[in-house]
Amino acid sequence: MNIVVIGSTNIDMIAQVPHLPQAGETVIGGTFSQAYGGKGANQAVAASRMGGQVTFISCVGDDTFGTEVIQHFQKEGIYTDFVFKEKNVATGIALIMVDEKGTNSIAVASGANERLSPQHIDQARQVLEEADIVLLQLEIPLATVIYAIDLAKQMGKKVLLNPAPAQRLPKSLLSKVDILIPNEIEAEMLTGIRFEEEIKIVGENLLSLGVETVIITLGEKGCYVIDSQSARQIPAPQVKAIDTTAAGDVFCGTLAVSLAEQRTLIEAVHFANAAAALSVTKVGAQPSAPCKSEIENFLKGLLAKNQ
Repeated sequence: MNIVVIGSTNIDMIAQVPHLPQAGETVIGGTFSQAYGGKGANQAVAASRMGGQVTFISCVGDDTFGTEVIQHFQKEGIYTDFVFKEKNVATGIALIMVDEKGTNSIAVASGANERLSPQHIDQARQVLEEADIVLLQLEIPLATVIYAIDLAKQMGKKVLLNPAPAQRLPKSLLSKVDILIPNEIEAEMLTGIRFEEEIKIVGENLLSLGVETVIITLGEKGCYVIDSQSARQIPAPQVKAIDTTAAGDVFCGTLAVSLAEQRTLIEAVHFANAAAALSVTKVGAQPSAPCKSEIENFLKGLLAKNQ
């Protein structure tokens, strides 16, 4: 189960507030915490806790945060030889506000994440050749994403792309993606179709761009899975959400390992849904990612409850 994750690393500065501020508004009475984040790092940690052998390709700054986060990845069992330290740039920082309902608002100062280049990907060719699955997102330069996907497909690897943050992508890139995992906003951005339309129309449009399989994540409603053979919505377990930060990342990391374990797509999605549901019951991005035994016990409990 060799999983290569290519993506961003951030330090998350989190404020839990009574409500998210409007423009020009100051909200007081919150609590502050700091955690490790970045979509790439979140997905790498989730995959590692799921039991995958994870190599992470990323850039951090030559600063205290950069050193700290590499040590953190190592403690998580992640292979860090290709987490590159870049000079004269800060490690990425995310400023996150979370309201009492668990809804979040995020601003990111990308820092070293913008330095991840095709040359860095070339240095990691050997681990790409050994990978079962390659997982990417869009918090690094798009040129690097395109280069990495081209290289992975030349090697015959299964490519999963979480197209976040939302942006337009060329059809030439999407046609090389095996599984695309957007949320509703990202799916709208890619297709230009608003979700007032039937979700199947959105999914079919994404398939028409050349993607083999599309999984649209729908938050507490679960996700919608569509390929050329079938389409279905898979509900999520119902939990009390405290913080939805990184729920999508936990879904992606868990899905990658589940597929590498030779689960069927639907089985893997059920497992990933459960992992994401567990993650929203905790605060923070990486602190909320459950380990494999937690997910298994949660699913056993759901099965017993429904019998």
